[in-house]
Amino acid sequence: MWIEKLFCGVLRVMTPLGPRYLKASFAQRLYLFWIFRNFPSLPVKVLTSRQRRFLQWMWAQDHFVSFGFGFDDAPLLGTLEQRPAVSEAVSGRRPVRSVNDAVAPFAADSRRQ
Repeated sequence: MWIEKLFCGVLRVMTPLGPRYLKASFAQRLYLFWIFRNFPSLPVKVLTSRQRRFLQWMWAQDHFVSFGFGFDDAPLLGTLEQRPAVSEAVSGRRPVRSVNDAVAPFAADSRRQ
């Protein structure tokens, strides 16, 4: 199985628009095989700066392929996750306030009664 990955594997990049696949040279596949040796899927944040530069260079080469043109059965070297950062508004959490600020409205209501 690992020999197939080295000779014809592709890298899957998860984007907001869906998965894209990068075709790599043999030397690039060897390096990608090393990057994904322990995990089949990695987020961009865990990669070293050298690995990020390497992947950016690969993206700039624009060697993206689509499945359906002879790559349907190509083994995956790994999956690179690119997820957008979760903003505070999306997460649904309210900002942390002090206990006095949270209790003040209830104390005011109890004084009125």
